[in-house]
Amino acid sequence: MTLVAVAAVAGCTYVGGGDFREDVPLRMTFLDVGQGLAVLLELDGRYAMYDMGPDSVGVMDSLEARGVDTLDWVVLSHNHRDHAGGLLELDGSAGSARHGTAARFGTAPRVAVKHLYVGPDTSGGFVRDSALRVARRFGIPVDTVSRGEMLGFGGYAGVKAEVLWPPEYSRLGGNAASAVLRVEFGEAVALLTGDLDSAGERGLLELSPTLSTGLLQVPHHGSAGSSSLAFVGRVNPAYAVVSVGAKNRYGHPAAEVVRKYVLVLGDSSRFFRTDRDGSVGFGLYRGLGVIR
Repeated sequence: MTLVAVAAVAGCTYVGGGDFREDVPLRMTFLDVGQGLAVLLELDGRYAMYDMGPDSVGVMDSLEARGVDTLDWVVLSHNHRDHAGGLLELDGSAGSARHGTAARFGTAPRVAVKHLYVGPDTSGGFVRDSALRVARRFGIPVDTVSRGEMLGFGGYAGVKAEVLWPPEYSRLGGNAASAVLRVEFGEAVALLTGDLDSAGERGLLELSPTLSTGLLQVPHHGSAGSSSLAFVGRVNPAYAVVSVGAKNRYGHPAAEVVRKYVLVLGDSSRFFRTDRDGSVGFGLYRGLGVIR
């Protein structure tokens, strides 16, 4: 796994159990789930997820292999199966030694989820209904989020996860409705964009004209219908990662999109893709600068 640490000199700290822990990073790992997206966040033994990948690739197996048995929250950016299908793997009937007999008989989730957040996507009825059915089965609270919502992370005051898109008044479906999450740890910033399209990028920049980031999840798997040069240039990431399946039938990432990122990043080694690099990890440190 390639490890890149993304950070900037920090102006705030967090307190966990009364102690300052400036040496502990917020880790963000883009799991290799094929043609889909699943991002694992981890800080000092607490975990959360942005999107869950497709249910056919074994997201739960990957989490269990990493020792993850509880997620503080899961955000599903929108109702497409390659982003939300993995939530269906919470069904414990596949078996999990960690949860014992109850899990083997399907009465306990393989990985516990404390809260589920969904965007206001008006489409994707089957996927949406399936996700909500799983949440009801395991008693997981569900909330719909839109611009301005803040998600906590284990009580650490230095971590801020803010929903930037879509606005509450919007009526959007599919990719355009992707819930965009800005994760800030001190002055280290990552931007998770789901499948946001170019129209959504324009809308996001209209609402957040000074938006910038150190780490960018490339929107919509590098589709030609996203990652406009205006957007990539404005957010001006130091690193970018695209989650794609090997030899996928969509041709993601598009060659012209890759060229845009190389132009803005200034170095092709700062552009990562899961089909070639596997799961890619990033560490966000508050005060150590950008470490690679």
